[in-house]
Amino acid sequence: MLFVLHHDGWWWDDRRLVFGFLPIGLAYHAAYSLAAGILWALASRYAWPSHIEEWADEPGRVASDTEAESGIAEGRR
Repeated sequence: MLFVLHHDGWWWDDRRLVFGFLPIGLAYHAAYSLAAGILWALASRYAWPSHIEEWADEPGRVASDTEAESGIAEGRR
């Protein structure tokens, strides 16, 4: 839905101002950006794969060579 709403050709020729100084097309994109940020925050909160973090933090798990070289095992990232 946000993808479709992003293509807002209906505001391009409208000269109305929001709050007396902000073109309506720019105000629309500001509201769109807030909506996208809220959606991303909700996705991060409720769809984050926490089971992967729990797996990585298990005691006794031995880090692979790739993880050790990149510093992931020691938390240096």
